[in-house]
Amino acid sequence: MAVASINLKVLLPSQLFIEQTGILHMVVETCDGAFGFLPHRLDCVAALVPGILSYETAAGGEVFIAVDEGVLVKTGFDVIVSVHRAVIGKELSALHDLIQQEFLTLDEEEKSLRSTMVKLETGFLRRVAGVDHE
Repeated sequence: MAVASINLKVLLPSQLFIEQTGILHMVVETCDGAFGFLPHRLDCVAALVPGILSYETAAGGEVFIAVDEGVLVKTGFDVIVSVHRAVIGKELSALHDLIQQEFLTLDEEEKSLRSTMVKLETGFLRRVAGVDHE
């Protein structure tokens, strides 16, 4: 008798981050706490918070994925996770270092982008205000 397993896809805004089959169980962090998933769990949708998604396969052992906020959809044996950012690792300590590098670098880039957008918006509003007075 074949053992049922979960098929996981983790999607980022611009790419397929990971596609894994043969998952025995997985754990995700949601707004309502951590939830475990087995292959025969009922179908559901969950809002994910930034945290660790973990899963285990018979062949590869336990894997950890640090994810940003997003959405999880489970239908049948398929689980699709859509998040803004993700980093994968086999050990939590190594994952912590990757998170520091990846997410904090992106946060600095986002701050710079926001600052530039504020300057553009301010300039635009000044020009619009100047047109009204003429």
